[in-house]
Amino acid sequence: MYATERHEQIELLLAAQSRVSVVELAERFDVTTETIRRDLDHLESAGALRRVHGGAVSRERASTREPSLAERFEHHGGAKAAIGQRALDALGAEFAGSVFLDAGTTTAAVASALIPRLSSARIEVVTHSLTHGNALAGVPGASLSLVGGRVRGLTAAAVGADTVRAIGALRPDVAFIGTNGVSATFGLSTPDPDEAAVKRAIVESARRVVVVADAEKLGAELLVGFASLSDIDVLVTDAAPDEELASALADADVEVWLA
Repeated sequence: MYATERHEQIELLLAAQSRVSVVELAERFDVTTETIRRDLDHLESAGALRRVHGGAVSRERASTREPSLAERFEHHGGAKAAIGQRALDALGAEFAGSVFLDAGTTTAAVASALIPRLSSARIEVVTHSLTHGNALAGVPGASLSLVGGRVRGLTAAAVGADTVRAIGALRPDVAFIGTNGVSATFGLSTPDPDEAAVKRAIVESARRVVVVADAEKLGAELLVGFASLSDIDVLVTDAAPDEELASALADADVEVWLA
């Protein structure tokens, strides 16, 4: 196979799975790892990918890239809805207590799935997301508390020292956390330091932490880490993690639920 053909195939693989490994590509194309590294260097120079340790990721997985809420609501909608419904298994049929909803579109799916239960069950919902607050405020009989602070426009969520301090004074029974990345070595991460500080406070305050993340987030590492795998209890996703991440989750005693 000519180099140009390998380059085309590598780009197709990246489009399909967002990440490629030097070792796996060398085996796939029956060439040396040095040849694959040269291929990846060439493609990075052409702007087709970004090199990372052991391989490469698509340009869309840059550590600081953060799509808008509108973009995210349109992305993987079906998977997020399924994840939101599956995540409610963490509450059980007779749950009565407090729930913290992190900001984000996957946690929005949890909020939507929770709505039918709010008028009859004794569930106190706490959130710092204006989007979630608006969706839940009109539910008859719902008990809702909104944590305030400086609102970050990109996510419509309260952030900052006042928000972190308010969350630190809470002890919710279950927290549903969104994340931009779930990594075997880096844990949970997000592009923005202010968002990371709030997420860290939620994780530290909750009695049980349920992370909701579609498969695209698995293996991703964003700029700011906010929790280790050992800090979470359950990961709800729509596809099985790869071998490395699955092993790390098992070692951290994290339950993996597939939607």
